[in-house]
Amino acid sequence: MTWRQVLDVFETLDSGTVTGDSVADLLRSGGVEDITVTRAHGERGHTDFIKVVIPGSQGKSVGGSAPTLGILGRLGGLGARPERIGFVSDGDGALTALAAALKLGLMAQRGDVLPGDVIVATHICPNAPVRPHDPVPFMGSPVGGGLMNEHEVDDRMDAILSVDTTKGNRIINVRGFAISPTVMRGYILRVSEDLLDVMQWVTGKLPVVFPITMQDITPYGNGVFHINSILQPATAASVPVVGVAITTEVAVPGSGTGVTHLDDVDSATRFCLEVAKAFGAGDCYFYDHQEYQQLVERYGEMTRLQTLGEDQ
Repeated sequence: MTWRQVLDVFETLDSGTVTGDSVADLLRSGGVEDITVTRAHGERGHTDFIKVVIPGSQGKSVGGSAPTLGILGRLGGLGARPERIGFVSDGDGALTALAAALKLGLMAQRGDVLPGDVIVATHICPNAPVRPHDPVPFMGSPVGGGLMNEHEVDDRMDAILSVDTTKGNRIINVRGFAISPTVMRGYILRVSEDLLDVMQWVTGKLPVVFPITMQDITPYGNGVFHINSILQPATAASVPVVGVAITTEVAVPGSGTGVTHLDDVDSATRFCLEVAKAFGAGDCYFYDHQEYQQLVERYGEMTRLQTLGEDQ
């Protein structure tokens, strides 16, 4: 279980004075050693990017060849102060990713080292701006999406789970979490059967998949509608990306406080951990390599969708 880690991380993040350094202190207390904190400034303030590397027994960080999983906590901000007091719905992605990092550190301390490296990245901002969005307001961010990708997407990652609150819509009507189809270099591929297996084992329920569109896998800033930023890492990555969406039955504003369901965060955290175990061991595939190559040979590369395209 990850309840203790979820609670500990939540108590740290639910603060108007939380910083990347205070989160790093919590992670170090749980046995995580390789932590980098970088403060970035934007037009609307600053945020602290935090990146954690948990070495695997056969990971690339120790000279091995086991694949590396990236777990990204996507968000605009943890809080919308001074407009809102408290931890906002938008922070659930960071909470999930950091709880996973804390649990992995404790596991390693106790002798349970995963085969592959795991890299966890997110950012810490307790006072992000609110921005309009339909059907409910979203959280903005002090920095742009390109800078987020620059700090969070890492060339060492062989696959990425992008965790994000995805409650501000009417197309996912289940409380808990849902996963997306795999996105690979501009292609929306079939949903990974291996990830569906892990999801139903962790939740004890039928798996839930949320729909995505071509718009969702293009970069922010091109003027088209995006469900949210959950698949923005796919615009900067050359490896498969799957969204892990924290969801609700009804549309909930990203700036809403008192709306985080820690049991759902716990389920999403356990999902990320089980995927990390299986992926590093070579027992979990995000996509069919042969089928992807066949698509590229028949239809060509789709990497143009990872760019802003032409300005008409």
